[in-house]
Amino acid sequence: MSIMGLRGRLARLSIMAVVPMLVGATSLTNNLEQRVLAAHNRERDVTGVPPLRWNLALEASAREWADHLAATGRFEHAPERPRDPQGENLWAGTPGYYSAEAMVDAWVREKRYFKPGNFPANSVTGKVGDVGHYTQLVWRRTTQVGCAMARGAREDVLVCRYNEPGNYIGERPF
Repeated sequence: MSIMGLRGRLARLSIMAVVPMLVGATSLTNNLEQRVLAAHNRERDVTGVPPLRWNLALEASAREWADHLAATGRFEHAPERPRDPQGENLWAGTPGYYSAEAMVDAWVREKRYFKPGNFPANSVTGKVGDVGHYTQLVWRRTTQVGCAMARGAREDVLVCRYNEPGNYIGERPF
C-alpha cells in the first residue's frame, strides 16, 4: 500500500472513531434554553419586536406543567393563574425526533395564517387556534420566556411560559 493510500485509510479510520463520540455527545435538545430562546428571538427579530430574555421562574413553572402532561399523557393548557398570569405555548411530538428549533418552528409556521389587526381577528382562516401560538411568540409586550421539556410514554412535551402574557382581545400583537 502506498503512503497516500495509508494516509487516506488512517483518515477514514480517524473519522469513524470520532463520529460515535460526536453522535453520543449530541442530542436534538441539548442546550434547550439557548436554542429555544434563539429560535424565539429569530422570529421576533424578523417581526421587528425586541428579543425575549430567559426567566428561571417561568422555566420552573413550565417544567412543573410539562412533567404533569408527560406523566398523565394529557395535552391541555394549564389552568389560568389569576395572581400570576402567564402566556403558554404547548408542543408535543415523537420522542427524540424533533430538535428544539423544530418545536418552536411549529409555532412560527402559524405565521402563514396570520393577518395584521387586533387579536383575535388575526387569522385568515377565522380560527384563532391557527395563529394563537405564533401571536404569543411575537407579542410585543412579552419580554420574558421560560421553557421546559419532559418525556412521556408516547411523546415529548415542550411547555413555554411567557411574561407578559399575550393574546389579549382587542390588542395588536405587534
